[in-house]
Amino acid sequence: MAGNGVPDATPRAPLPPLPDRRLRRARWAIAAVFLVHGSVTGNFATRIPWIQDHAQIPPGQLGLALAFPAIGASLAMPLAGRIGRPPATRPPPPEGGATRRTPAGTRAALRGLLALWTLSLALPALAPGLPALCGALLVYGGTSGMADVAMNALGVETEDRLGRPIMSGLHGMWSVGALLGSAAGTVAAHTGTDARLHLAGAALVTTLLGVLACQGVLDLRSAPEEHPPPRFALPPRSALIIGATGFCAVFAEGASLDWSAVYLRDRLGTDAGLAAACTTAFSCTMAAARLAGDKVVARFGPVRTVRAGGVLATAGGLLIVTAGRPAQAMTGFGLVGLGIAVVVPLAFAAAGHSGPAPGQAIAGVATITYTSGLIAPSAIGGIAQATSLTGSFLLVTALTLGLVAGAGVLRVPGRTAAAGAQTAADRGRAPKRS
Repeated sequence: MAGNGVPDATPRAPLPPLPDRRLRRARWAIAAVFLVHGSVTGNFATRIPWIQDHAQIPPGQLGLALAFPAIGASLAMPLAGRIGRPPATRPPPPEGGATRRTPAGTRAALRGLLALWTLSLALPALAPGLPALCGALLVYGGTSGMADVAMNALGVETEDRLGRPIMSGLHGMWSVGALLGSAAGTVAAHTGTDARLHLAGAALVTTLLGVLACQGVLDLRSAPEEHPPPRFALPPRSALIIGATGFCAVFAEGASLDWSAVYLRDRLGTDAGLAAACTTAFSCTMAAARLAGDKVVARFGPVRTVRAGGVLATAGGLLIVTAGRPAQAMTGFGLVGLGIAVVVPLAFAAAGHSGPAPGQAIAGVATITYTSGLIAPSAIGGIAQATSLTGSFLLVTALTLGLVAGAGVLRVPGRTAAAGAQTAADRGRAPKRS
């Protein structure tokens, strides 16, 4: 057991070297995949009012239907645990033995899963009523979750081969994609474009972009002699521990995204425009922090970065619950966004090093974080009804404080030592020998 309570990561064989040019191409290709994935979410979110009117369902039934993407993702993600890093060393084929077909690589798997996700964007707008809409959103969420696991597994592999952090930047590209998709959807809604036409067109465009992006990602293949992992597997214990830290961050993110505008309007009496601007600012803050997060992680290491982020997010939560003016609350939400931005990317990176089955660990962490995103909005609403919105965000503040205590589980072997050496070198001091 490691000193932080997490099982020691299983030592890995050295990774096969790849040309620098190919690695750079793979890094930008997987970033483009994250951007495409995020743009699908952004396009869909802007057309929810049209979908509600088309299906002729009241707000309560819409809320029920909108739970199905997270349900579908949570059910499908464990199935994607087969997608992970194959062993770096492969046994040679037996002499004189029959040639066996090499199993399909992760590039083909990601291409197929991403295409299923982008094409499913067209389904919700076609639903004529609640049952069909729930079914469409179940498929939409399931394909989203499996593509999410596949692209994060390849992101972790690309990061390892590059030898420097990139996961925060990849998730920043997802946020950029979501903002671009939201902008496209807003234009379509403003011009009165039928959502069936808009989402079908967006599905085709994102599918094409996704296929092109996948051409450059790493193509990892298991040897034919290897026994494949089970098609469905419960997450390992290490993933549960890492996922608990991710749970805290995603809960705070979901609460802030869904309730920040309501908080400013109902608690502080702001107008609708300023309240909506707070949510937009929070999203932009998250995206900017993730894009810049890799340099911070490279300098200070994941543990110190998350602990500092937990302090920032907790300070932000305290500003929110004590706010007497909108500016104070908006500053608080900004600090929460800054503090939690890199936690989930680092959770995926830590899961990829937590044991001999990185794909299953990443799937486990993804399932836990999606579940957090599912329950956060309703939990905040339930607590607010029982007490107040201030009471709800006291819970958020307590969870962000948990990031300070739980940061140690995100340690990646070798990453913290390298960061410490770099920091010492930057200060003109030689790193101490252990």
